Amino acid sequence: MSAAALLPTDTAGVCPVLAPASGVAHGIVSQAVLTAPGLRVTLLHFAAGQELSEHTSSARALVQVLAGTGEFTFHGQTRLLQAGDLLHLPPKLPHAVRAVEAMSMLLTQATPTTVGK
Repeated sequence: MSAAALLPTDTAGVCPVLAPASGVAHGIVSQAVLTAPGLRVTLLHFAAGQELSEHTSSARALVQVLAGTGEFTFHGQTRLLQAGDLLHLPPKLPHAVRAVEAMSMLLTQATPTTVGK
């Protein structure tokens, strides 16, 4: 069962993304912020040591670290990102992430939409 997105798609809206996450002591918690055609924004909170193994996405992704520190692996290299860093991942690029300490990030995924169909 998925929760509703924090922002509506048909009107302007505001939501907090820096609020402390509850219930993330031992895992990863995600919350849809906005879901619209060709665009998905997700807030993710990782407990320290949690990771997502290597995977790919058909979407272009921007990862903005909001709090904490994480190791992001792509192109065979591991980069340490911290609050304030922004990472661009082109479509289909294998990548992985591990929270060095409790970490929150905003993931924006963009996919081309077909116009006129």
